[in-house]
Amino acid sequence: MAYRVDLTPRAADEYRRLPRHVRSRIGRWLDLLAEDPRRMGTKQLEGRAELRRVHAGKDYVIIYTIEDDKVRVLVVRIAHRREAYRRL
Repeated sequence: MAYRVDLTPRAADEYRRLPRHVRSRIGRWLDLLAEDPRRMGTKQLEGRAELRRVHAGKDYVIIYTIEDDKVRVLVVRIAHRREAYRRL
């Protein structure tokens, strides 16, 4: 079953501000998350049971939640690993 991937306004803004080569890498990961949001390499965040994360390359992190009842993945943040976990 394929999931729909939606971005929060904050995540969409963060995505637009990324360099083109990073956006293409993030886009590939968003496609993979649509196929299987619980795929190997994703991890549940400690202390935030509803949130998961995946490292898109070495430097960037996609933080998202899975809404099985709506069959969608909601991306909350797309940021450099140094900034990704602040102000969730």
